[in-house]
Amino acid sequence: MNDDKHTSNTDNSPGSGHDNDTKGRVISYNVPEGERPDGIKVRYKIRVATGKRAAEIDARQAKVIMEVLQWQRQQKQNP
Repeated sequence: MNDDKHTSNTDNSPGSGHDNDTKGRVISYNVPEGERPDGIKVRYKIRVATGKRAAEIDARQAKVIMEVLQWQRQQKQNP
């Protein structure tokens, strides 16, 4: 079976949504056959962002985290 990890420099597929970050790095990992649930092929693909794109992602994540924390606080106040 192909239990490989590999990285590539870019993802040039159409519609990938990385117009301002064309030199991003992609890390791919295939889960080994013995560790798969019910034999299903599992593959993780992680895109590493830098520069402006990373700053945009950081800001978006911070906003969502704040929304979740505010929601959680409201839930605790309203039993």
